Amino acid sequence: MIEYYVSENGRLTQIDQPKSGCWVSVVSPTAQEVKELIEDFGLDSGFVKSSLDEEESSRIEREDDQTLIIIDTPVASTDEDHTKLFYTMPVGIILNRDYVFTISLQPAQIIDEAVRGIIRDLRPGFKTRFVLQLLLRIAAMFLYYLKQIDKISSAAEQQLHDAMKNELLMQLLALEKSLVYFSTSLKANEATIEKIFRGRVIKLYEEDQDLLEDVLIEMKQAIEMSSIYTGILSSMMDGFSSVISNNLNIVMWRLTIVTILMEIPNIIFAFYGINTVDLPMPYTWFAISLTVCITSIAAFILIRWKKK
Repeated sequence: MIEYYVSENGRLTQIDQPKSGCWVSVVSPTAQEVKELIEDFGLDSGFVKSSLDEEESSRIEREDDQTLIIIDTPVASTDEDHTKLFYTMPVGIILNRDYVFTISLQPAQIIDEAVRGIIRDLRPGFKTRFVLQLLLRIAAMFLYYLKQIDKISSAAEQQLHDAMKNELLMQLLALEKSLVYFSTSLKANEATIEKIFRGRVIKLYEEDQDLLEDVLIEMKQAIEMSSIYTGILSSMMDGFSSVISNNLNIVMWRLTIVTILMEIPNIIFAFYGINTVDLPMPYTWFAISLTVCITSIAAFILIRWKKK
């Protein structure tokens, strides 16, 4: 799907045909639309293919009068087991003389927020500022999702005393995996933004310096938060394993007590079941009384020993 937007009165407005200075939003394009981007708009085929590659890492590249910026954006989803998952997806930004393009293989939250006007004062005609505003919003999205990960892990920590559930373990494993994705993508994004900061690939204007510095600061903060949360989650997983092991020991101890107590009546009744006349007090009431007495004493000793 290809859509065109221009800025009118501080808001983005969709138009039917492209014109100079507009934003061209490309989401999940068909083969025909990809061909149109390359032939009609003159985009570099390698740039377009890289933007649609879900395995592409964040980078910046310039070819003739076109500049490609690939930036990783955070994505949240829920699987069949209601486990919260977080991962990253690349979005390509291509700049040429007349247009600014955003190309993504799947619908991306950053594109949706830009279209709905959540990102204020977007002006595609000011290409550098437009890109920096998108990058700043992406950094803010990373911070938001990192806080969500922290909240989910904190909620899981409160349930550690009932840590025999596989769902809790799977959620923590998914969060740990998500932090690895975030950490890798954030470091790649940081390298890309630092290249932009040097001003060799994209022309930087004096009024955009503060915005670019804000983007770099937000990205560094997200990297630091990701590192902290990774350490916390790793420690939590170790504690989780200890809790599971301790709970298992408690269960095994209880089963051991039950097994011992059940063996006492078997031993006594088997002993009195022997066909001999030399048994002391060969009466049913005595065997039952002896069984109850010994079982009670054994139960008291085992429970008292456990408490110590």
